[in-house]
Amino acid sequence: MYKKEFMEIAMSEAREGILNNDGGPFGAAIVKNSEVIASGHNRVLSSNDSTCHGEIDAIRKAESKLGTYDLSDCELYTTGEPCPMCLAAILWANIKKVYYGCRLSDNEKIGFRDAKFDKIMGGGSNLPDGFMEEKDREMCLEVFEKYEKMEAKKY
Repeated sequence: MYKKEFMEIAMSEAREGILNNDGGPFGAAIVKNSEVIASGHNRVLSSNDSTCHGEIDAIRKAESKLGTYDLSDCELYTTGEPCPMCLAAILWANIKKVYYGCRLSDNEKIGFRDAKFDKIMGGGSNLPDGFMEEKDREMCLEVFEKYEKMEAKKY
C-alpha cells in the first residue's frame, strides 16, 4: 500500500544527490513491511559508474543489509519512472511493486535518454498491469526542476 512518506525519502535522496553533484535527480527507497530497508540515489558522476542509478544504489544496499538477493517482500519508491536497466534489476531482485513520481518523458525534458532506451528495449510496456504505479508526480517534479536550473552535467 502506497505511503507518501516513503516517496519523501526518495525525494530526500534525490536532493542530496544533486546537491553533491553525484548525478541526476533520481532517488529511491526500498520498503519491507512498512519499514524502509534502504535508500539511495543516482551516483553515476561521483562513482564513474554508468549503472549506479538511484534504484540500483538502493537495491544494492537493501540486499547487503538483508543478506539476500531476493527482495520479493519489498516495494520500491523512486522519483522517476525506472529506465530499462533499472527495471531489469528490479525484476531480478523480485521486488513486487514500484511506485514512481516523474515519467520517462519528464526525464527526457531534463536531458536524460531513458525514453530512447525504453523504446529500443520495450521497457515498462511489457510489465504486468499494476506492477508500476505513478504517484506524487508534482512533488517529484520539484527536484527535477531544481536539477534543470542547476545546469548540471548531463550524461
